[in-house]
Amino acid sequence: MSEIFDIYLVEALINGVLLGGVLALLALGLNLIFGVIDVVWICYAELIMLGMYSMYYLYSVYHLPFVVAAIISIGGVGVLGVILHVVVIQPLLTAAPINQLLATGGVLAFLQSAATIGFGIDFKNLGIRLPVLEVSEMFISYSRLLAFLVALAGMVALFLFLSRTYVGTAIRAIAQDRQVMPLMGVDSRRIYMITSAVGGSLAGLAACLLVLQYDVHPFIGLTFGPITFMICVMGGLGNMIGGFIAAFLFAEIISVGGLYLDLEWGYVFAFCFFIAMMFIRPQGLLARRS
Repeated sequence: MSEIFDIYLVEALINGVLLGGVLALLALGLNLIFGVIDVVWICYAELIMLGMYSMYYLYSVYHLPFVVAAIISIGGVGVLGVILHVVVIQPLLTAAPINQLLATGGVLAFLQSAATIGFGIDFKNLGIRLPVLEVSEMFISYSRLLAFLVALAGMVALFLFLSRTYVGTAIRAIAQDRQVMPLMGVDSRRIYMITSAVGGSLAGLAACLLVLQYDVHPFIGLTFGPITFMICVMGGLGNMIGGFIAAFLFAEIISVGGLYLDLEWGYVFAFCFFIAMMFIRPQGLLARRS
């Protein structure tokens, strides 16, 4: 009995790692945007929702190959990120943070309402059924494993982009000092738009991975939005390494809590952990340098 129980525990830990990879990808995009532009997109999860709808219609309705549908969806959500920045964020860059939060919150409500009117409230599924990998009496979902590997590849690609390219270097530099970099010839407006495009593309990539595991509906963003925001806050807003660590902590708490009770209790434990951490370390695990 104890051997089987240990296997179940190891299975829960592995599933937590796989879930953590996707949550880290979600937090990475939001942290990138905050770290560079200093604005939190409350509506970030709604971009993921639109990306999931894009995948559903391109793949299930118009029967495009999955990879082609994914490329179009990632690019489309990246363009939406730029539009969001130009139309909503750019005019409010010098406004009070509460005004920025209210504006992106208004975009959240607008996108949810527009999706409800345009797509209806029915749950839509891609219809792809991936097999389950069985290893030593442990069952691991291929969809979660695939999502983890692609999310890991996406994070590595972002790291290389930020560390090996001129634009990536400019993004990191302007994140460290927004006032000085324009004086050195860096076009901050251009960097902001590129950052919004990259952040939106990461949301699109996350949508392509999540649509393999979840049905899409107008309020699917409420499933990922709060947990993503809490991961970013606990890791230190704008700190990508902190968000990466926090994502795996949350995922393991959710997965192991789901083993002992059920998945809903796993999320309850994660929320309680977040609240406790805000008392212990309110600036986050690895707060961004000022």
